[in-house]
Amino acid sequence: MRFSRPQHNVFFSFFIYSFCFGAFFPRIGDLQLQMNVGESSLGLALVGLPLGVQISLLFAEKILTFTGFRLLLCLGIPALGISLVISSLSYDPFSFFLSLFIGGLAVGVIEVAVNLEADRTEYRIKKKIMNRSHSFWSLGFFTAGLIGAFLSQIQISPLVHFGLSFLVVSFLAIIFSFGFQPSPKRPNSNIKSPIFVRPTKGVLALVVFTLSAMLIEGAGIDWSIIFMRDVFSTPPFLNGLAFVLGAFSQFIVRFFADTFVERYGPVNVSRVSIISMFIGLIFVCFSIGPYLALFGFALMGGGTAVLFPLAMSAAAQRTDRSATVNVASLAQISFLVFLLGPPLLGFVAENYSIRLSFGIGLPLLIFSWIFVYTLRTKNIE
Repeated sequence: MRFSRPQHNVFFSFFIYSFCFGAFFPRIGDLQLQMNVGESSLGLALVGLPLGVQISLLFAEKILTFTGFRLLLCLGIPALGISLVISSLSYDPFSFFLSLFIGGLAVGVIEVAVNLEADRTEYRIKKKIMNRSHSFWSLGFFTAGLIGAFLSQIQISPLVHFGLSFLVVSFLAIIFSFGFQPSPKRPNSNIKSPIFVRPTKGVLALVVFTLSAMLIEGAGIDWSIIFMRDVFSTPPFLNGLAFVLGAFSQFIVRFFADTFVERYGPVNVSRVSIISMFIGLIFVCFSIGPYLALFGFALMGGGTAVLFPLAMSAAAQRTDRSATVNVASLAQISFLVFLLGPPLLGFVAENYSIRLSFGIGLPLLIFSWIFVYTLRTKNIE
């Protein structure tokens, strides 16, 4: 199974990976009830996922070199799927944490593999496809979220849901991989970067710029469904729409992002994105009805779509160090937000209110607005 154009193969690999991964998030509320734990314990357990990702990122390049793209996809996606099946059997936070940690290890190496394949394909076809590739990642999340919301509404257990998802994605990944020919490496792509890269002042400024998008995206993914359930007592399908609408708006923005960035520039596109996140958070934090909150989650999803990719592009264009080193440094430091976000938001939600936990993103948007200048070409030096 393969497509005629190289970029279409990349798009499908992003989609099948995120479709597998995205099955988990619409069922977080159901798994919380199954474990009978509060938001603080749930937040700590959710750290297992980004912790596994962070550790696997340190060794992902070596693993990919050893296995190759096709074998990694054949092994990685089923490994991610089976980790979700194991998570659905958890009745305490510790076992839940361990299952997510295993899943995170798979996510990290798959993430590197598909992004590297997108980069190599860009060089091969002489055309930018990275933002559009990530739009298909969002499309996979949207599709998985919609299915998950429906299955939750008709009371299909997470175990059955994740089991069916595992079978489908494993079959598709294996069939796709056997017919797929990866793009060749870029010239001079064998330059190695250290495991941990010290950030420069310029990279740290980009980190500050991306904090709001990283936290707000993570909050929408992990907590939007629980927000709808706890604040408005809405049915499972409506709860799931909070996640689904965020993923769908993110897909739409990413699909057309490259055109708008070329026409209006990264700074203007980022300012519109920050305003979208701000308005979305206001709707979520102060909504008096579920549909206003859903509108807010959609604005949040669209607003988070391009800030981090634009920051990665700015880091790659800096001339103080190699592009590989600066990109790795930004990714490593920014990803710490995903480690700190779930327990922080869970603690605030349980001890104060879940509305306030989303409100934490508001002051971070001010910093993003101030540091948007880091995307200007004249500052990339």
